[in-house]
Amino acid sequence: MSERKMYKAVCSDCGRECEVPFEPDPNRPVYCRDCWAKRRRQRRRY
Repeated sequence: MSERKMYKAVCSDCGRECEVPFEPDPNRPVYCRDCWAKRRRQRRRY
């Protein structure tokens, strides 16, 4: 089984460099693992 290709990106929330398993689109936000989890918890409250 081959490894998933990872792409470097900058988190739209905290500004840290991170790696994501998709090619980032400059027109859409990208979030690091921590910010993604934080945003998911916030969405579940509604």
